Amino acid sequence: MVMWVFGYGSLIWNAGFQYDQKLAGFIKGYRRVFYQVGSTDHRGTPAFPGRTVTLELAPDDLCYLEVREKQYDQKVYVDLFTDSSSPTPAVSGVMVYVASPDTKANTNYLGPAPIEDIAKQIIKAEGPSGRNRDYLFQLEEALNRLGCFDMHVRDLANAVRELLKDIKAESDIY
Repeated sequence: MVMWVFGYGSLIWNAGFQYDQKLAGFIKGYRRVFYQVGSTDHRGTPAFPGRTVTLELAPDDLCYLEVREKQYDQKVYVDLFTDSSSPTPAVSGVMVYVASPDTKANTNYLGPAPIEDIAKQIIKAEGPSGRNRDYLFQLEEALNRLGCFDMHVRDLANAVRELLKDIKAESDIY
């Protein structure tokens, strides 16, 4: 069975499964935002939920992805492009996990918030997979390595860095 999965978050740098091929590209009609999830299983806890932003697989790996991406309420199939000037996708039918804003179907959807508020939440959150800020910084670094400019990720990472600087300055005073 041939299956491609589009990773737009931690799957970029930490797939967690074996794959035969990796292809850098983009999809149309979507943007990456930190509106999902009230992560209590990977990058946060029930007290401090984190925020998060989903490759040819064997069937066992699909089970792994279904568990890992369980807080997303939709699975869609999209076209993957590698050249922005081409109207033809490099690969069609690429699976991607997405979060709908339907809070009845997707109880983990946190939705839009000011960058500063999202940054404050990310600084506090930590879960079994690590600190939420590390997720953000690793995503920013992975995107930079791919030559992908994502203003939302960059602005959020800069806001978190500013807050961390302020926290360090306060702790240096005391």
